[in-house]
Amino acid sequence: MGKIILRLDRVMADRKISLKELSEKVGVTNVNLSKMKTGRISAIRFSTLEAICEALDCQPGDILEYDPSADPSDI
Repeated sequence: MGKIILRLDRVMADRKISLKELSEKVGVTNVNLSKMKTGRISAIRFSTLEAICEALDCQPGDILEYDPSADPSDI
């Protein structure tokens, strides 16, 4: 069984946006965005994902990736 990998850090780097700036645009705390950035979350609300995609001008597939060979216990 694979797992979903968050690529928020990569998209933020491509857009040259800081965690603080994204936090202000999205309305999510720095702590929660940091957890997303490092992949330390187990769920994300669609409204949060929509706000992140709007702020970063990207698609959900730019942030989320499925790795069928990854071990889901490796978080």
